[in-house]
Amino acid sequence: MRKSIIISKVLYYISSILSGLYLITGVYGVFSWVTNTHLLVKDKQAIITYPFTEKSFLILDNNTTYLIFSFLIPVIGYGLFFCLLSKVFRVFYQNKLFTLQNILHLRRFYLVNIFLPTVLSIFTSFFMPIEHEMYLIISLHLVLGVFVFFMSEIFNQGLHLQNEQDLYI
Repeated sequence: MRKSIIISKVLYYISSILSGLYLITGVYGVFSWVTNTHLLVKDKQAIITYPFTEKSFLILDNNTTYLIFSFLIPVIGYGLFFCLLSKVFRVFYQNKLFTLQNILHLRRFYLVNIFLPTVLSIFTSFFMPIEHEMYLIISLHLVLGVFVFFMSEIFNQGLHLQNEQDLYI
């Protein structure tokens, strides 16, 4: 059990850092776009530079549709994904695994992974074409969501058994 606690803590910190990086990137990209700071426009591309440098950080198409549907939604979406993933990993190093709070973390994760990629892709398809690889990503999120759904049901059963055990003691 000690190995799983160590691994889950390491993965918790990695996914928390990734979540922060994705969210900061999204906020910085929108800030640069809206305020026109750290933004260079060349041909049909908008180049967002690192703060206080001329070194390229993000290279985007220079139109609002691209910014929203090919940059902002995926970056903020994966920031949310890694935030929820970090909470799933945090579940596995708690002293008590079978709690209602842990089940809620698992439930949020599987609901977001089952529904959000599909809904966002359908919404995006009204404004720009969806590439074939996106369907693979949606499928992977669906499989991940179903897997965590099964884990959530196991945790729910564990909580039920744990509560029954508490009644008998």
